[in-house]
Amino acid sequence: MNETPKIPNDLDSFWMPFTSSRAFKAHPRLHVGAKGCYYTGADGKERIDGTGGLWCCNAGHGHPRITEAIQRQAAALDFAHSFGQGHPIAFEAASRLVDLARGFDQVFLTNSGSEAVDTAMKIALAYHAARGEGTRRILVGRQKAYHGINFGGLSVGGIGLNKGQFGTLYPAALHLRHTNLPENAFAKGQPETGAHLAGDLQEIVDTHGAHRVAAVIVEPVSGAGGVFPPPKGYLERLREICDTHGILLIFDEVITGFGRMGTAFAYQHFGVTPDLITAAKGMTNATVPMGGVFARSGLRDAFMEGPETMPDLFHGYTYSGHPLAAAACIATLDVYRDERVFEKAAAMAGPWEEMLHGLKGLPNVVSIRNAGLTGAVELAKDGDVGAAGRAAYASLWDKGLIVRPIGDSLAMSPPLVIDQEIISTIGELLREYLAAR
Repeated sequence: MNETPKIPNDLDSFWMPFTSSRAFKAHPRLHVGAKGCYYTGADGKERIDGTGGLWCCNAGHGHPRITEAIQRQAAALDFAHSFGQGHPIAFEAASRLVDLARGFDQVFLTNSGSEAVDTAMKIALAYHAARGEGTRRILVGRQKAYHGINFGGLSVGGIGLNKGQFGTLYPAALHLRHTNLPENAFAKGQPETGAHLAGDLQEIVDTHGAHRVAAVIVEPVSGAGGVFPPPKGYLERLREICDTHGILLIFDEVITGFGRMGTAFAYQHFGVTPDLITAAKGMTNATVPMGGVFARSGLRDAFMEGPETMPDLFHGYTYSGHPLAAAACIATLDVYRDERVFEKAAAMAGPWEEMLHGLKGLPNVVSIRNAGLTGAVELAKDGDVGAAGRAAYASLWDKGLIVRPIGDSLAMSPPLVIDQEIISTIGELLREYLAAR
């Protein structure tokens, strides 16, 4: 018999991430249950999870096959580390993962997207050093990019508020311009304009020398910065420049990986293959923290020139390949395959786009952006930056829809098992709120 969840009377002990503690305590929003595409709040109300947790619950909440796999693994082997020893299920999970990413032979397992990004950058730097090109130390990111919150990811990330409190970060980080051009405000999917911005990478090469540039990291679809799909030809041009100058191309697919574009990874959707891929979130349907870095075929060979007893890479985490995470990963991949979750996402991308762009012309809507099952509706500024977004978030919560306010944009990334009925309901709730502003 399940007891009624207890509501905490102390909202101060937990120092919450990316949260105003004072604002939260004044108006706490608490979940006590979740199933499918819905959360159940402490107030007993069901709300549509318009954000898929935080871009991560791709198969929906509370899937019994994933839950049972975690329970079985906890009873059999709760923990074993991977430093010079291991356990079979981590190797099975890794094998299943690289099967999804054709052309990638290994995955270095981490515990989060932030760790995956820092790992990928360290791999890039160590790769060039192992090949005798240790002068390649520059890491290139992009404005408005989000690559997690560890020091490396913050360095190449392009969201100023995330960086301002922490002083000097990685000293050799440079940035491309963002691709959010005014003329693309209501583009459906990939904008027609903006491929020329990839030329910023060539300018960096011209200024600093190719012999100093190690890697460039971009999100195929910029997510947490506000949902910005790549302009047509943009990713292709980055690949071309990297190939010309021996620069590694890293795709941060923490958000886009595992079906959000209707394919296992966004690089498959866009037809541009990077050298390294960072992933997390949907890897375990967010049930147990797990992330990873996929390395293209042959890349690890550069690390095999030293003594056989020397570690390939002097890097790792206590929980890399954690048994519970590995079990959750395998079960999640089984669900994606058996229930054709990626195919369902691809089928719903059209109705999702139609719903979002049907909001064009409503009061104070200044931009609508979408790619796969992601989207953002940007509102006109109302006082301070972010005030309109916060007001919309609070009102929509009360109406039964959860969105993610990013400045004055309402970002959405629903579970990939969403159907036409829920999409229509999301559209109705958004339209009702926007029409009344």
